[in-house]
Amino acid sequence: MKKYNIAVLGATGAVGREMLKVIEEYQIPVGTLLPLASAKSAGTEIDFMGGKVKVQEATEESFQGMDYVLGAVQNPMSKKFAPAIVRSGAVYIDNSSAFRMDPDVPLVVPEINGEDAFQNKVIIANPNCSTIITLMAVAGIAKLSPIRSMVACTYQAVSGAGVNGTRELEDQMHALANGGEIVHKTFPAQIAANVIPFIGEMKDNLYTSEEMKMQNEGRRILHLPELLVTCTCVRVPVMRSHSISVTLRTEKKISIAEANEAIRAFEGVRLIEDIEGRCYPTPLDTTDQDLVYVGRVRDDLTDDHGLTLWCCGDQVRKGAASNAVQIMKKLIEKAD
Repeated sequence: MKKYNIAVLGATGAVGREMLKVIEEYQIPVGTLLPLASAKSAGTEIDFMGGKVKVQEATEESFQGMDYVLGAVQNPMSKKFAPAIVRSGAVYIDNSSAFRMDPDVPLVVPEINGEDAFQNKVIIANPNCSTIITLMAVAGIAKLSPIRSMVACTYQAVSGAGVNGTRELEDQMHALANGGEIVHKTFPAQIAANVIPFIGEMKDNLYTSEEMKMQNEGRRILHLPELLVTCTCVRVPVMRSHSISVTLRTEKKISIAEANEAIRAFEGVRLIEDIEGRCYPTPLDTTDQDLVYVGRVRDDLTDDHGLTLWCCGDQVRKGAASNAVQIMKKLIEKAD
């Protein structure tokens, strides 16, 4: 079996470390594994395949000889190194939002539009975490009838803001329990015992950048250029795994039974009909694995062609690291 040289750009961050873990779990045939990060993190040793691998500083020369580069960095760093990655001949699978809306860059969720990955194997974009989880939940239904619109509300874990988000919630919970001072830096307000209905940057239409991703990215992934989405993104005091409530309206009426069967049959999704006596998943149920759980499928009482459902998924894994590795795995399997 051919082995592949793989670099992880941003290997010391939460998503980068998860990528290494998933590469190992998925038994990707690795020849050379090259963890890359900023100069500050260079020299750090991280676990991989039962051993230790030393992190190297990312430079424009780092990507020579690589077959795949998985990106787990912010937009500026992704844009900085993308030209060098392309010149090296490697396929760049990027988790940032830098290239998601570029019409020449495929935006891929393998179970939904995996074939798009073969349209341009230079740069492939990983979608937003909440978008991936939501679209996985509704993609089976979209096979029965095109979706006209969605109304979504996301309940996003603090780990979506990185390690600092998790630490801030932990520190605030400790302070609450011990009568200490509540300090917030990562989030615009206290997150412990609170919710914050604002993620991203305000746009001209008064929606945030995070909220607009559901429509803009959903149109590309579902191949529905007229899809309309209204979304409210909420940060909640949950450590890991995002949850979304979504009401979708389809061109033709889909019954609850038909929707349940479509969800049950869709790869990567688990329909929750009974889990510990519940008909719905929680974030804890979905943490540290790759399935998207869907429950509470019911008729929308405001539209005869509408359905409402609840879904949860691990945003560090399926919402980021695992989706990127799954794209790479699909390309490798096609090449072999």
